[in-house]
Amino acid sequence: MSQSNSGTNQGSASKRSASAKARRAATKATAPASQAADKAAEKTGDVASAAEDAVERAAGTGTQVVHGAAERVQAGRRAVIAASGQAVAFAKTAWTLIAHRKLLAAGVGAGLSALGTTSYLAGRRAGRRTQGPITRLTGGRI
Repeated sequence: MSQSNSGTNQGSASKRSASAKARRAATKATAPASQAADKAAEKTGDVASAAEDAVERAAGTGTQVVHGAAERVQAGRRAVIAASGQAVAFAKTAWTLIAHRKLLAAGVGAGLSALGTTSYLAGRRAGRRTQGPITRLTGGRI
């Protein structure tokens, strides 16, 4: 029928030693793979850290670029506003001159008349003969 259980201690000891041997063999066989996995995990951590640093730098650079572009847009907006203000001032001055052209023409005419009269009188004075004090006093009789 079946064998007797007289050697039960021997069988379990040999089974234990066989399982221990198998464990040791498995440990020896998987040790290089385990070490490689540990190294890969370290390298993965390093790569992840480097990637995180690169992302932070890129984000910082992107923020600086966006900030710089916003400042340039703001400066351009200010320049456009200043230029439009100057154009409006010029247009207003031109419109004022056009609206008051009759007064402007009258003022220019009066100025030219005054200039001509002044130059005529200065020329007449320069053309006169010089007279002495007695001749001037007597009105040219002596």
